[in-house]
Amino acid sequence: MNSTVYLDNAATSFPKPRSVIREVNACISRYCGNAGRSSHPLAMESAKKIYECRELISDFFGIGAPERVIFSQNTTYALNLFIKGVLRKGDHVIISDLEHNSVWRPICKLARDGVIEYDVFPSMCGDERANSTRITAGLAGLVKKNTRLVVCTHASNICSYSLPIERIGAFCRRHNILFAVDAAQSAGHLPLDMGKMKIDALCAPGHKGLYGIQGVGFLALSDNIKPDTLVEGGNGLSSLECEMSESFPERYEAGTLPTPSIAGLTEGIKVVKELGIEKIAEHEAALFRYTAERLSEIPEISVHLPQYEGAVLLFSHKNIASERLTAMLGDRGICLRGGFHCSALGHKTLGTLETGAVRAGFGIFNSSADADRLISAVKEIKELF
Repeated sequence: MNSTVYLDNAATSFPKPRSVIREVNACISRYCGNAGRSSHPLAMESAKKIYECRELISDFFGIGAPERVIFSQNTTYALNLFIKGVLRKGDHVIISDLEHNSVWRPICKLARDGVIEYDVFPSMCGDERANSTRITAGLAGLVKKNTRLVVCTHASNICSYSLPIERIGAFCRRHNILFAVDAAQSAGHLPLDMGKMKIDALCAPGHKGLYGIQGVGFLALSDNIKPDTLVEGGNGLSSLECEMSESFPERYEAGTLPTPSIAGLTEGIKVVKELGIEKIAEHEAALFRYTAERLSEIPEISVHLPQYEGAVLLFSHKNIASERLTAMLGDRGICLRGGFHCSALGHKTLGTLETGAVRAGFGIFNSSADADRLISAVKEIKELF
């Protein structure tokens, strides 16, 4: 078998930059004490690295205050922390029709438990009439007196469509509605500025477009937002009290932090900053365009929404189920993801809810040679059928 071609960066980026690997190894071997639990040198070095990462995130995403950056296990945890921490009985929530299950499922549970009610606004994904004015108008038509929160993805995880979050944020701010953004597929791929975009809560992973390793994500909060805690426990502060401390970010960081993952994320953000978001986006769009054009030449293949060029490309075979096609490509060393990608709402919107599809996710280490390997493998499989 030829070397592996990795095109599953929408799930987690791979490989990791050398600087990330070096820093994770350095942390594990030289300074991985438990930050906030002691004043000995190893604990202090860990605390220093963790704070450096908070500062980088704060600067990179326009957060304004490093202490408003709360580390979490992943984006899903960050979304749950915020959603369940701010909503109260009787609240109304609006989400988009492209949401990942990380948004849809906690909202569904709260609605099923009788805590909230919710509506879904049209993203207009695939609609040639789509623009920020129409999308915001569709959202505005669902607002009620008790609407407390709008949650939406910045970029879909099953295609390269993105929502006009700056316009949505401005709308929410004018109407005194909280605005939370799922940046799982946009952090490191698209420009993001919490202040400029009027975002109250930004949830993102460290292991995707920011090129850290698995184990850490973050929730960033704007000023004057103070959710209830989701998990309580030790954080090194007020140890004799039964209540969590009021201090940010420690109030929300119960238990030991994943210092090696945070150390890796620090270096991953530096890599993204050095390359530049614009150049990364151009590289991914070029790969998307090349791959989509070549796949579209194969009669049995449908490329979904090729007009939205970016890091995520979705396609399907008219005769082979997506999971089977993905497995067959995997046997040929091509790593992708098939099925429904934890996004029932998104696949319903795209019209692929019954069949699912195959997803290719591009990253900074991919090249046109990777695309050629994918295309060649798809053609080879086609000949078998």
